[in-house]
Amino acid sequence: MRRLMSLPMPMPSPIAESLDALASWRAELDRHVSQLGHSLAEQELLDDSGAALLSALRERLSSDKLVLAFVAEFSRGKSELINAIFFADAGRRVLPATPGRTTMCPVELRYDPQLPARLALLPIETRLRGLSLAEMRPREEHWDQVPLDPRDAQSLVQALTAVTRTQRVSVEQAAALGLWSDTQPEDNPPRAADGSVEVPAWRHAVINYPHPLLERGLVVIDTPGLNAVGAEPELTLGLLPSAHAVVFVLAADTGVTKSDLAIWRDHLGQGSLERFVVLNKIDSLVDPLLSAAVVEEQIAHQRQGAAEMLEVPMDRVFPLSARDALAARLDGNAQALRASRLPPLERALAEQLLPRRRQLLVQSAVGVVQQLRASAGRRLNDRRRQQAEQLLELRGLRGKSGTKLRMMVERIDAEVADFERCTARLAALRAVQLRILRTVLAQLSSDALRTEVAAMQSAMGARPFNLGGRAAFETLLQRLRAALNQSERQAEEMCQMLQASFRQLNAEFGFTFSLAPVPDLAPFRKELDLIEHNYGRYLGFSQAWRLAAPGFAEQFRRMLVSKLRVVFENAAGELELWSKGATNQVEVQLRERRRAFARRREALQRVQAAAGELEQRIAEVQAQDEHLARTNARLDAVAAEAIATASQLGAQPLMAPPDLEPRQDAA
Repeated sequence: MRRLMSLPMPMPSPIAESLDALASWRAELDRHVSQLGHSLAEQELLDDSGAALLSALRERLSSDKLVLAFVAEFSRGKSELINAIFFADAGRRVLPATPGRTTMCPVELRYDPQLPARLALLPIETRLRGLSLAEMRPREEHWDQVPLDPRDAQSLVQALTAVTRTQRVSVEQAAALGLWSDTQPEDNPPRAADGSVEVPAWRHAVINYPHPLLERGLVVIDTPGLNAVGAEPELTLGLLPSAHAVVFVLAADTGVTKSDLAIWRDHLGQGSLERFVVLNKIDSLVDPLLSAAVVEEQIAHQRQGAAEMLEVPMDRVFPLSARDALAARLDGNAQALRASRLPPLERALAEQLLPRRRQLLVQSAVGVVQQLRASAGRRLNDRRRQQAEQLLELRGLRGKSGTKLRMMVERIDAEVADFERCTARLAALRAVQLRILRTVLAQLSSDALRTEVAAMQSAMGARPFNLGGRAAFETLLQRLRAALNQSERQAEEMCQMLQASFRQLNAEFGFTFSLAPVPDLAPFRKELDLIEHNYGRYLGFSQAWRLAAPGFAEQFRRMLVSKLRVVFENAAGELELWSKGATNQVEVQLRERRRAFARRREALQRVQAAAGELEQRIAEVQAQDEHLARTNARLDAVAAEAIATASQLGAQPLMAPPDLEPRQDAA
């Protein structure tokens, strides 16, 4: 084994440099957004709904994750590929990568600063409890914890050998765990002489480790082979669909095998995933009896065959050698790294994936900034209009008698009484709005969802999942789409009612009420489509044996309810926040109008008390108006700077052209 301590510093990965650039861009954008929020709060221009929008944007900028999943049958070199791309800076292999089976359960590599550095392992026996991974994730009593020392890469390497651990159980136990099927014997593990079979010791592993890339929001998912992938619905129904990209690893010498094709068709075939295919171990095709040209021909043939079988473009298939790439990166040998052919995959991930993530953040940031600026602009204009009215009134007092002043005070009192008439109308409007909102939210509530899922279970009755389940499941999704559509229609009716009332109130009382468009629920309908596609696969003949396993059907139901609840809660949250925005501006403008009346009355009373107060008060109002004008200009500048920062930085490349010139090796 090479002596790593005498080697030069490992070469950085292009995707690592791109993640660094993305993190810097997010921090710079967050600084501008924070400055805008501070300026708005300073001038009392940030209401509750605006503060919620700002907080959600800043949370997204600080905690946005990039999730990459690596999927393959066993012994395809996934772990070595992950080591080569992300963890060469440790100076050695981090994830276990030895011949045969290594990763025996799904492994997540991430970093949460609120948790200690550790390896958390969920025992395989927890499958029998019928609880989903999402339900067990926050319950630490279910997990075995292995502490890690962030200062010692060796401790990480040693601790991670735990994910390779297996145990021997009876065939009956394996079937109960969903790891044995009499109807699909080709997927079963081999029996030992005593009749036992080998199964993974763990159901799931989560590594919380302060690696620079993980600290910047990268999440890497390393998956086991076909049998384990299919046995854990949380992986195929939760983790993989939520990944931003999937890297599917094949062996260059075997191409697409039957089990490879099964994983692809059953779990990765959906077009919504960003998919990259790796033909690993091209070094195994090197033959001293063949010329380099013939070997290159074989690699090209395998690449074309993989692209055709998996129905992906050729530019998404990358032949490479992860082992050679890791060695080259550890040695700092750019020429060997180029020969490994890893850089094209890294450039594809950096150029095709990261800019898309950044563009989504740009759209969110620009949308929130524009919305906050527009709301603040309306309120500032309303304040300036009221200042102008007061200034006109005060200037008209020059040379007026005390009797005239008393009459003007009485007129203000009459205006206040007339104005307060609108509060009853606004209260009635608010009552109607709340009644409609309650109806809208009731259709998207957890209670309504549980009722619909219970109806699905009742429709299934005692029939096997594969016979009655699919029809009942499809009916459930139809009813849930109908509930979303009905909620959207009722929200549109609320919007029309509010718009008509706002127009009348604006004309009659001089308000500046405005209404944002109703949130588009189309993304939530798409999520329902994706759930129907992913979960529906488990209701067919090929997966019926898994659902028949003890606890598996209950786990499936819990996962389904949990996933649907997230969709409905997010949709309800969007509609509730929109309704709250309409309510908040009413309350804010009422408060500011009352404050303006009080200031006008106080000014007149002060002028009544002392003749010299009039000119002083006029000067004060003029100064306040000039301050509002400066505030408006400053907010324009801060908002424009934030938008420009998002747009300009969002248009810049995330990575510089790779420097692959050979380096001088250290002696």
